[in-house]
Amino acid sequence: MTTIATDLLPAQRTSRHVWNVIARDPLALISTVVIILFVLLAVLAPVIAPYPEQGQGRTNASESMDPPSAKHLLGTDRLGRDILSRIIYGARPALVVPMGVVLFAVLIGAPLGALAGYKGGWVDEAIMRLTDLFLAFPSLLLAMAITASIGRGLDKAAIALVVSWWPWYTRIARGVAVSLKEQYFVEAAQATGVSDAVIILRHILPNTMSPILVQATVDLGTVILAMGGLAFIGLGTQPPAPDWGLMISEGRALILDQWWISTFPGSAIFIVVLAFNLLGDTLRDIFDPRQYK
Repeated sequence: MTTIATDLLPAQRTSRHVWNVIARDPLALISTVVIILFVLLAVLAPVIAPYPEQGQGRTNASESMDPPSAKHLLGTDRLGRDILSRIIYGARPALVVPMGVVLFAVLIGAPLGALAGYKGGWVDEAIMRLTDLFLAFPSLLLAMAITASIGRGLDKAAIALVVSWWPWYTRIARGVAVSLKEQYFVEAAQATGVSDAVIILRHILPNTMSPILVQATVDLGTVILAMGGLAFIGLGTQPPAPDWGLMISEGRALILDQWWISTFPGSAIFIVVLAFNLLGDTLRDIFDPRQYK
C-alpha cells in the first residue's frame, strides 16, 4: 500500500487546497452540496418536514397510499403517512448512525493497526491474525449474524457494524505504520528516548489520517447501504421509526401499483451513497502522493 507522511506533505496539501480541488471538480462539488443538504435535512427535520408527526410515525388512515400530489408531494404509505416527511426524518438515522459507526471503527482499528505496524513481532502477528479472523467473513453477513444474536434495533445494528468494520482500518493503519517506523523523524524520536506510546500517538497515528479519511468517506456510503439492508430485513430500525431501508421494505409488496412508497426512499439512498463515493474518489486523488513527486 502507498504510504503518506504528513511531516513531508507539501504546503499546498492543506484544507484550502482540498476545497479548491473540490470546487474545480463539478462531480465532487455537487456531491459535497448533496451531502450538506441531506445533513441539513437531518438537523432541521422538525422545521422542514411538512407533516412532522407523520414523519415520526403517526398514522393517517384516511389518506392511505395516496399518489404524489400537491398535498403530499411524494405520496403517502399504506398507513397514510407522508413519504416526504418520512424521508426527511429518515435522514437522521441514515446519516448520523453511519457516521458514528465509521468513527468508532476508526477509533478501534487505527490505533491497533498503528501498534501492530510499529511494534512488529508477536504483537503484529497477534493483532493481524485477529483482524484476518474478522475479515474472513463478509462485513454485512457478520453484522447480520451479530444483530440476530444480540437483538434487533438501530443501536444493535450499529454495534454489529462497528464490530465488522474496524479490521479494515487496522490494515490501513498497519500498512502506513510499517513504512513510517523507518522514517528519520521516527528514528530521531527513538534516539532521544521518546516512549513507544508517544511515538505512536504523536507521529504514527497522525500520519495514517489521510488514507483513513479517504476510506472513511467511501465507507460512509457503504455503511448507509448496510444499515438500510439490515432495516430492510427487519434487523435494524423497527417500526414506526422512520428509516429509508424500512420504508423500502414496507412498500416492496406494492411496488407495481403504489411505486412511490419504495421508489423515493430508495432514490434517497442511491443519491447519498453515490455522493459519498464520488467525494471519496476525489479525496483519494487529492491525497495520492504520486501527484507530488
